[in-house]
Amino acid sequence: MAKGITAKLLRSSLYTLTNIRTKPSYKKEAAATEELSGYPRVININQPAVPDDTQQPPIFCTNYVSTTKYTLFNFLPIALFEQFNRVANFYFLVAAGLTFTDYAPFDWPSQVVPLALVVGFSLAKELYEDLQRHWQDMTANCQKAAVHVKNGGFETKQWREVCVGDIVKVKKDEFFPADLLLLQSSYEDGMSYVETMNLDGETNLKVKRALQNLSLPAAVDDDKASHFSDFLATIRCENPNSNLYTFTGNLEYNGHIYPLDPAQLLLRDSKLRNTEFVYGVVVFTGNDTKVMQNTTQSPSKRSEIELQMDKIIYLLFGLLIFISIVSASGFGLAVRNTIRSWWYLVPEIPGEDFDINNFVASGLRHLVTALMLYGYLVPISLYVSIEAVKILQARFINNDLHLYDEVTGVPANARTSNLNEQLGQVDTILSDKTGTLTCNQMDFLKCSIAGCPYGKRPSEVELAAAKQMAAQDESSDGSLSDSSSLEAITVTDDGNINKKASSIKGFSFQDDRLEHTNWLKEPNSDVILLFFRILAVCHSAIPEISEKTGELTYEAESPDEGAFLVAAREFGFQFIKRTQNSVVVKERLKKDQEPVEKEYSILTLLDFTSKRKRMSVILRDESGQLLMFCKGADTIIFDRLASNGKTYLEATTKNLNDYGEAGLRTLALAYKKLEEKEYSDWHEKFHNAQISSGSNREELLEELSDEMERGLTLVGATAVEDKLQNGVPECIDRLALAGLKIWVLTGDKMETAINIGFSCSLLRQGMKQLCIVVSAEMLAEAAKDVVKENILSQITTSMQSIQNKKEPHAAFALIIDGKTLTYALEDDMKFKFLNLAVNCASVICCRVSPKQKALVVRLVKEGTGRTTLGIGDGANDVGMIKEADIGIGISGVEGMQAVMASDFSIAQFRFLERLLIVHGHWCYKRISKMICYFFYKNITLALTLFYFEAETGFSGQMHYDDWYMLLYNVFLTSCPVLALGVLEKDICAEFCLQFPALYQQGPKNLFFDWYRIIGWLANGVYASFVIYLVNIRIFSPESFRKEGQTADMYVIGTAMFTSIIWVVNVQIFLVSHYLTSVQLHTIWGSIVVWYLIVYIYGLMPVQWSAGNIYQQLPEVLGPAYKFYLSTVFVTILCNLPYLIHISYQRCYNPEDHHVLQEMKNMKKDVTDRKMWKREQVKATQETEIGLSARVDARMRMKGKTTRKYSSLAYSSS
Repeated sequence: MAKGITAKLLRSSLYTLTNIRTKPSYKKEAAATEELSGYPRVININQPAVPDDTQQPPIFCTNYVSTTKYTLFNFLPIALFEQFNRVANFYFLVAAGLTFTDYAPFDWPSQVVPLALVVGFSLAKELYEDLQRHWQDMTANCQKAAVHVKNGGFETKQWREVCVGDIVKVKKDEFFPADLLLLQSSYEDGMSYVETMNLDGETNLKVKRALQNLSLPAAVDDDKASHFSDFLATIRCENPNSNLYTFTGNLEYNGHIYPLDPAQLLLRDSKLRNTEFVYGVVVFTGNDTKVMQNTTQSPSKRSEIELQMDKIIYLLFGLLIFISIVSASGFGLAVRNTIRSWWYLVPEIPGEDFDINNFVASGLRHLVTALMLYGYLVPISLYVSIEAVKILQARFINNDLHLYDEVTGVPANARTSNLNEQLGQVDTILSDKTGTLTCNQMDFLKCSIAGCPYGKRPSEVELAAAKQMAAQDESSDGSLSDSSSLEAITVTDDGNINKKASSIKGFSFQDDRLEHTNWLKEPNSDVILLFFRILAVCHSAIPEISEKTGELTYEAESPDEGAFLVAAREFGFQFIKRTQNSVVVKERLKKDQEPVEKEYSILTLLDFTSKRKRMSVILRDESGQLLMFCKGADTIIFDRLASNGKTYLEATTKNLNDYGEAGLRTLALAYKKLEEKEYSDWHEKFHNAQISSGSNREELLEELSDEMERGLTLVGATAVEDKLQNGVPECIDRLALAGLKIWVLTGDKMETAINIGFSCSLLRQGMKQLCIVVSAEMLAEAAKDVVKENILSQITTSMQSIQNKKEPHAAFALIIDGKTLTYALEDDMKFKFLNLAVNCASVICCRVSPKQKALVVRLVKEGTGRTTLGIGDGANDVGMIKEADIGIGISGVEGMQAVMASDFSIAQFRFLERLLIVHGHWCYKRISKMICYFFYKNITLALTLFYFEAETGFSGQMHYDDWYMLLYNVFLTSCPVLALGVLEKDICAEFCLQFPALYQQGPKNLFFDWYRIIGWLANGVYASFVIYLVNIRIFSPESFRKEGQTADMYVIGTAMFTSIIWVVNVQIFLVSHYLTSVQLHTIWGSIVVWYLIVYIYGLMPVQWSAGNIYQQLPEVLGPAYKFYLSTVFVTILCNLPYLIHISYQRCYNPEDHHVLQEMKNMKKDVTDRKMWKREQVKATQETEIGLSARVDARMRMKGKTTRKYSSLAYSSS
């Protein structure tokens, strides 16, 4: 900031800072601290210990922050415990141990090697991810801070070395290393400006003020601060808590006690702005800081499919135990009844396998063998295969150019690959607002002055809605709608749609009637002059000369004010200077005349608050006239108009409704002329109320403000566009058409959130807003039970309104603020609140803290049982992102905290559309099909072992070679299933976006429900039975070669294994919709590789292989035609039921993607565009939010027929 402005600026009279007093919730502390003024936390500034030597010095946590999951010492124990906490891994651990005993039916490598690969891969992945978190923590903990030392100077220390009670110096644009109590700033009156984007998402600066009357010497920006050497004081304050907006305590200094409030608290991770430096004392460090108190522990996230997969594994374990018991019982009966006659086994001599004198013990020993033998029912390689597939899927997401932001150069990043398929099952999206939906930029777009609307440029919402209406009409009758129906909102004076953005930041206004001093020719030029002056004077902003460009910019408490000042400048009324008691404006009152500086004396400023919803400034112009300029919410201003001040009320109201429909933020402007005596009498009473210390001080000030802000004259209204990120309305519309619900959780005030709701079409005209709000008076005065009863009454009334709605298309929006939400989230009320929320079309939660965001997400997740997605861009969104089933971080301007805590990161909100509807849909279908196929192929193999056991007296003998079993999952069938999981597509990306309702296959879990799972398991049982029965009948007992040779156990085993390889690979070929060269090579390559393995393995010396495998393919099976005949016959017979099923389904009961595939194959998107467009419109979920709902509402108002929603062959749902 320019030095001259800094020297002159004293803000004391410009703000009415409220002391917030709430009863703190104290934690139990040592008895020595409980007696101190009612505040349990005692901090001694510049004192190493408590003066009373009989007391122990207080112990506070360090400023070191860690977000890692493991430490160097507990990584292996915890990580191994988590791995073997999986029932399948634990089973294979026990089985691997038993392979070293005599009970094992095969050698140890067949169990130990796969287990080591699976667990080792998972441990390496966990270690890598935790190391990333560790390095991020080190970056934060090693930042530098200037800490006061005893000699009066400042020493540079790392953040982690900062302690409670230290005095810290923070310079402009630096972050606060801990929670500080502001002692002094570079401004004479102790004011400072803080940016809290990382905490509450708000971009406007917050005003903080140091304690007055501390009698500290003037602050100087140097390396010495000698006046702090003897500064000995004691702070008694509340214990650490998560509330960002409250702080209570006292500071004892020089025998005086100074009350503390949130105006003095500087929070960690917020940034100092527009203030050269501040001095503050550390009150909370590390995990005690409010930002860390608002963080939630990172839960272990697992997808719904993975949880369902665990149930299937339990089912297979049940089957494993069942057939093992059958096998053990059969063996026990054989020992008792049959083996006595098998003289060649010498049954009289007890052996390791059986004892004819104790068939029960023989059966129990065989049970252990059977549990190991049939273990192939449980696919251990499934885990590592899924891990590999998900990593490759994540690489495809990261490399998707459609998810790459060219402006910032930031691609999408799948930070964890565990939840890829969960992207395709999202039911509710819970989104931050500032920086996530918006660009943190306001543009002055339209205005209404003296009832006349100005501004020709359409808003983004209008352009998007017009495009949607045109597409709707085109799909309905094949021609564009009447241009006149769109002209009012999309066409400029020359008849062309103007989409070019304004080159002036904050000003997108376009209307020659007001620009270039043409307003002087308007019939109400005097009213227009007053309108411009209100814009230039009624604010609390500060002009600042940019150090880079030398241009004058504005730092305002709200982005709206910044846009108003830019607009005033462009209209010829440039605000250039502010002093303690005046503002200076350059006014251009004639076209060919240089601007004239006019100074307005500021007498009183009545600040804007969320309760008042208005701001007023009382001033004296250069002619001596007393005026009051007022701006605020239209309903507030209209209620305060004088009877003769409503000349333009009707026309202005109509314009405001149009602006609201266009998604614009509106404010009404008014003024009032004052008499000297009227003002002096009022000011005396107002001043007396200001200096009073009674409990009713705030009420008196509010009453006096309300008294003065009466009898206003309406001037006009403003309409600014809270610039949404590019493509946000279209993205929300597409997500809504895909059937997703969208909630907005923001730290902004209610009015701002509602305006954004209109901008992005979560709200629209005609939608009834259900506002659950408790007044500040009730919260301050009423008992908790009374407040809760009031909230419950509002929830009940709102629910009755929804149940009793008379119009079929009536839509409701729920809006609730943070203080009310605190009560609504309590155990006895939260499910009633949730029931109301899920019955509303959209939900907006305002003024919520980071912890409340996380609690809302948890409530939706646990209360509905559906998949939730949290998306945000700031540190205030970290809790929400961690709590949601899927966390999405936006790589925005608010730092990287949200990205670091997220599961996926994208550059802008609009990329969420493709991430979910395309990649989410693909990953869900791929993983679902892959897991089902995996179980199918393992059942196909494992049950042939059981059939062979049953035929051979449950002897525990395996007819497959050990190496065949080892290579089956690890090598022979792994590549095709990996290719299926990575490359499979039922429809292309373009079709996914054009037919968004297809996404509902994921949330409805149509491809991984028990019907489909049981179908695949039954298919495996059928295939295994056919494979075994056909091969055993072809190769035994007759000879299988013309020379008369009969097949031994290993010949039958190799032939049967060959059939399995063919059957499972042809099956994966049939279920693949998108066959690339990679998939074809892996499928047919696996079959070729199998023959090569059998051939090469048979060439090895007998000491390296089973004796009967030697030269088996070239000499035994190769010359036998029955070997090839059995393979072909079994392959056809096993896959024939699937062919019949899929053919019938496509012809008579097609699924959604089947219809789209047929349409694409018949080229309907080219040959019949009208039909194609009609099907696109039909293939959407009926929605009450988004541009499509807005268009439908407009068409109903015009008497047109709305779109007809259909499910596009949704019979499967």
